[in-house]
Amino acid sequence: MNIHEYQAKELLRRYGVAVPRGFPAFNVNEAIHGAEQLAAGKSGSVWVVKAQIHAGGRGKAGGVKVVKSIEEVKTQAERLLGSTLVTHQTGPKGQTVQRLYIEEGCDIKRELYLGMLVDRATSRITVMASTEGGMEIEEVAAKHPEKILKTAIDPVTGLQPFHARKIAFGLGLEDAQVNNAVKFLVAMYKAFIELDASIVEINPLVVTGAGDVIALDAKINFDDNALFRQKDVQGMRDESEEDPAEREATKHELNYVKLDGSIGCMVNGAGLAMATMDIIKLFGGEPANFLDVGGGATKERVTAAFKIILSDPHVKAILVNIFGGIMRCDIIAEGIIAAAREVKLSVPLVVRLEGTNVDLGKKILAESGLPIMSAATLAEAAEKAVRSLKKVAA
Repeated sequence: MNIHEYQAKELLRRYGVAVPRGFPAFNVNEAIHGAEQLAAGKSGSVWVVKAQIHAGGRGKAGGVKVVKSIEEVKTQAERLLGSTLVTHQTGPKGQTVQRLYIEEGCDIKRELYLGMLVDRATSRITVMASTEGGMEIEEVAAKHPEKILKTAIDPVTGLQPFHARKIAFGLGLEDAQVNNAVKFLVAMYKAFIELDASIVEINPLVVTGAGDVIALDAKINFDDNALFRQKDVQGMRDESEEDPAEREATKHELNYVKLDGSIGCMVNGAGLAMATMDIIKLFGGEPANFLDVGGGATKERVTAAFKIILSDPHVKAILVNIFGGIMRCDIIAEGIIAAAREVKLSVPLVVRLEGTNVDLGKKILAESGLPIMSAATLAEAAEKAVRSLKKVAA
């Protein structure tokens, strides 16, 4: 689950992480009021008007503007609210801006990068830091891998002050900046652990002219499996930023991600789903989605999965690839038939079943009277799915 920048900063502030003052705004009047509150008691002010969408690259797309008057705050708020931002993460359709964040200006001396994530290779939380703040970390890794500092944290001890000092010195911080960075990192690690985060990214982390270390931007992703104990975080969910099909899939405990292809996939197991998408591409097709129905799917869940796949108008064929272990092939077959009849299936359907009760599953499909193409192997299934697209196109 993702949240907006202003929400991430609100959570980090609770743990003592230094962030600039700011106010969310859902309309122009709220933007003006927020700017006036930030300016109260100051002889002069600089504000930053930030579009709030679940995507990076907002600055390059014109979604982040530094302004020096209340009138400019109003102008930028009017321009951004309701507009569509297209960034490298939104895709060509872009994302509609429905929220803004009005933040106080900052005296930036240096821009750095700081992130925490779970490193599956070491099974530890790893801190990543770089002097190349403001850049995408993937770009830094590709062009300047030597500029990325990595520190794996032992879960028994957690992040200790010496870890933080090592990172601070590696970033070239000096004097009071080091102490400020240590406090920042310790607080950030505590937030990561207690919020069940999967990623916390501060880009840029800035050093001010006064030597303060501040999160100028913040991104937090959460482990969906732990959301049941994060009620405050659940309340921050912005469903308008989520794909409707993905949102519907969550209700049925399905793992679904929409892609740009034309062959819908329904598979059990993430690894098998990845292999299925790979082999579709090998035979010249493009997967329309990643969909893992899980190991204990019911007939009702399979029916829901079919409806979600077919809600995508780009789907021109469906490939079902099931290995029955905990899940029985006959249950899958019954779900496929029920779904096909309920949605009045109008695209080619290829099914490959293997595992528990596979013969019964194949018998149920064969006697259904539906135009279902069976396949003995994954390669055969992918080949038939891609070939069926060519027939539809013809």
